[in-house]
Amino acid sequence: MRPDAVRLALDAELTAARRRRDGQPPRVLDVGGGSGVLAVPFAALGCVVTVVEPNPNALATLSRRAADAGVSDRITALQADSDALSQVVPAGEADLVLAHGLLEVVDDPKNTVAAMADAVAPGGAVSVLVANRIAALLHRALGGRIDEAARLAEDPAGRLPAETLLRRFDTDGLLALLTDAGLAVELVQGHGVLSELVPGSALQQDPSAQDALAALELKLAPTPPLRDIAARLHAMARRPAG
Repeated sequence: MRPDAVRLALDAELTAARRRRDGQPPRVLDVGGGSGVLAVPFAALGCVVTVVEPNPNALATLSRRAADAGVSDRITALQADSDALSQVVPAGEADLVLAHGLLEVVDDPKNTVAAMADAVAPGGAVSVLVANRIAALLHRALGGRIDEAARLAEDPAGRLPAETLLRRFDTDGLLALLTDAGLAVELVQGHGVLSELVPGSALQQDPSAQDALAALELKLAPTPPLRDIAARLHAMARRPAG
């Protein structure tokens, strides 16, 4: 299974963090990290990981996963909301701050991004992965749900009334959110550029098609306009070192 573009970007950042720290373990802060889908693999790579998560059930699952993987000593779990980030983690200490699938559900994404920008060390990076409003609109239109597509186009937050998420983002909105927090955006790429448009039957008919699609996804991830219609948008933004 080929690594996706998001994971490759994160791995590159961890390598850079090790260089900045003269080989010392990178310090990763996973905000809204849930049950440790990212935290446990990063800890297995030698990172020191702090997870901030409000859901106690998710934290219990994280604890079990960490124990099973033998990395409990590298993970610190804190039960807190993202809007209390500055109260539970030190400022300017994390080499990499993650917010994957978080900004769509927080009350105030501007405050959350500002708190993450404060938590990252000078020269460190913030990684965000968000749902793309353009993709949501496009997928509904292609599926014949034109009324839903029209409502998504009209809604400022890019959501439908019955949805649990509070908002979706487009590329320009995500860039503005990060730069307004004083971060320098170095990468914007798509996650799921083609995979959610290709029929599953096409992949089942050809055993090699899945690998070919993964390779094509990786190639196209940073390429507009395909990037801008991906199911999710991924951005890496850096806190200035000076």
